[in-house]
Amino acid sequence: MSSGDLPATVDVVVIGAGAVGAACAYFLARDGFSVHVVERGQIASGTSGACEGNVLVSDKEAGPELDLALYSLGVWNGELAEFGELWEFEPKGGFVAAATPAGAAALRDLGVRQRAAGVEAVDVAAADVHTYEPCITDGLTAAAYYPQDAQVQPMLLTAHLLRLARGHGAGVSTGVTATGLSVDPRSGTGERRVTVVRTSRGTISCDQVVNATGTWAGELAAMAGVEVPVLPRRGFVLVTEPLPRTIHHKVYAAEYVASTQSSDGALQTSTVIEGTRAGTILIGSSRERVGFDRTVSLPAMREIAGKALALFPALARTRILRCYHGFRPYCPDHLPVIGHDARAPGLWHAGGHEGAGIGLSVGTAKLLAQSMAGLRTDLDLTPFAPARFSEVAVDAC
Repeated sequence: MSSGDLPATVDVVVIGAGAVGAACAYFLARDGFSVHVVERGQIASGTSGACEGNVLVSDKEAGPELDLALYSLGVWNGELAEFGELWEFEPKGGFVAAATPAGAAALRDLGVRQRAAGVEAVDVAAADVHTYEPCITDGLTAAAYYPQDAQVQPMLLTAHLLRLARGHGAGVSTGVTATGLSVDPRSGTGERRVTVVRTSRGTISCDQVVNATGTWAGELAAMAGVEVPVLPRRGFVLVTEPLPRTIHHKVYAAEYVASTQSSDGALQTSTVIEGTRAGTILIGSSRERVGFDRTVSLPAMREIAGKALALFPALARTRILRCYHGFRPYCPDHLPVIGHDARAPGLWHAGGHEGAGIGLSVGTAKLLAQSMAGLRTDLDLTPFAPARFSEVAVDAC
């Protein structure tokens, strides 16, 4: 995927070659911008290579994030549908299970709010849960079925979006670290603007820069003298041996929705489990704020495995082949950062999606491309505006 020399100048430099950066490169190049992607590691070597590939509406409360998820779903099922097999797009549906009366009531209330926002959510009585998931535990109080939920293979997604972007003229350079942004006055205007990306292999002059660096978005923003408080949140996933079809949907416990909205830095686990085309089962999930500590946490994995067995006892004799973990880019207000940063003209952000970045990547990218072209965006980006964090710029590095 890596190109040769860096270009001297382009319209847009996209920094970061995960799913979000790849989607931005594709939509920008498709819409006529000259684009070059720089990535300090390899393709999908960050969060995109350490996740399940969720494309979900079921886990989102009514509000801006759900609006973006529904918009993104329209992109997945619309103009990108012809490429779905490239990244194993699977509309498997979501199944959310409640084990207590309080959990059932909360799940029903959530469904009411989601349906009002345009989500397809089907209430499932306790007596009917086994028609959806034959191997699920007995004694559940209620469930909900979400036919719009889907899954992709995130590394295939990233690689193919970049390949498609290259087909529209984009360039991609891996093993190239962005070391700084030059913020200079534009001749005759007096405006301080990002005009150059400095890298470990030279400089690129540009009109716009897209910050798609995931958990490192705050560090890149600081190079332009602005604050974007994106933090890493560590999560683990267990991978089983291949099995005959045991899990039919994306299945998770009702408390998972609350955990995604929590700001608690301590370890939190809630069951998320699904099968893959290869027959393996992915089991999550955990969340904890430990900086970039990559230590394997046995307590976290024990909790994940124990809660998965409580929901699917049939997995008791299943072997775990491996685990993997990574860092989700987390914003304190649980909304991504999307759009132009007026505090540093020329800098655009596309990040902070936490665990929803795969599903939201294509909607984020299409909206950003519309905005960069000066068009009215299909969805209002105001709730995601970078300037919500700080109105005052600081000196650039």
